[in-house]
Amino acid sequence: MSHYKIILSGGGTGGHIYPAIAIANELKSRFPEAQFLFVGAKDRMEMEKIPQAGYDIEGLWISGIQRKLTLKNLIFPFKVINSLWRARKIVKTFKPDVAIGTGGFASGPLLFVAASNNIPTLIQEQNSYPGITNKLLANKAKRICVAYDGLERFFPKEKIIKTGNPVRQGLLDIDTKTVQAKNFFNLKHGKYTLLVIGGSLGARRINELIEKELDFFDTQNIQIIWQCGKLYYQQYKIYNNTKNVQVYEFLNNMDFAYAAADIIVTRAGASSVSELCIVGKPVIFIPSPNVAEDHQTKNAMAIVDKNAALIIKEEDIDADFENKFSQLVASPEKQKELGTNIKKLALVNATKQIADEVEKLLKTK
Repeated sequence: MSHYKIILSGGGTGGHIYPAIAIANELKSRFPEAQFLFVGAKDRMEMEKIPQAGYDIEGLWISGIQRKLTLKNLIFPFKVINSLWRARKIVKTFKPDVAIGTGGFASGPLLFVAASNNIPTLIQEQNSYPGITNKLLANKAKRICVAYDGLERFFPKEKIIKTGNPVRQGLLDIDTKTVQAKNFFNLKHGKYTLLVIGGSLGARRINELIEKELDFFDTQNIQIIWQCGKLYYQQYKIYNNTKNVQVYEFLNNMDFAYAAADIIVTRAGASSVSELCIVGKPVIFIPSPNVAEDHQTKNAMAIVDKNAALIIKEEDIDADFENKFSQLVASPEKQKELGTNIKKLALVNATKQIADEVEKLLKTK
């Protein structure tokens, strides 16, 4: 029977959305007759990105809980009740054979309802430190696919499978795309290219740093692809095509961006880290200090400890950035070493392995 019905939920950020799309694409190639439905948070980016990838999506009225007392927190319980009610309706109507969650607010109500209706559920935890949603769902889930060691502290050991994080398939052969990628971005061949990624919404401190260092990059003879994010594009687009800088709100061709880059400056969200292991280029991580349990620093340190990347803490960037960056540019040996070491950490079959686990759950039903 390949007329399966598969429901997926994950969103809020690209880090939860792209793994869900990668898993869906893999399952679709195995079960072309299957029906897919995504469930996201009403006003978040998944409502735009999932339909672009060719899938249907339903939205829940849900958001995260704020850390301080705000009006948003007072209506949070109503959002949860509303979302559980909507999720119950969606599950009843769609009748899924399996439910898959990749993290983010919306996956909480959906997977809770699915598991309560005896629908086999799989959660995919991208971080070295799980988010609150997945911790709450762990007891009800049948399988928990993880990307880091040591998650027995949070999840039942017998459910854990280390698969790595799903990544975009286009990244697996970027070594062959360098010339094409540089042409795509109208970059000069033989000139150093810096790729700056601050996440889908943007990273304020990284953007401020890049703006401040534009003259420094000029002295270093560097050309820049700068993804400043949706929240900051209006502010920084004035630098577009000045001093060898290209500013983007969002990069739809990530494989080309990675292929064109010689050095990458980035946040340390879990799916970015997984992608960068496959890309195999020298990376400087500037983890966001504003995330739960400081998990971006933990994600980055898992790489840095293996001499496979550099890290600069956000509070140290003004003092340390120029020094660390110019040393890296000046040392082709160090670049090669970091690129080689980070590639060794890549788990390239994550999407296939997760799909294998989903397939096992479908067969048990």
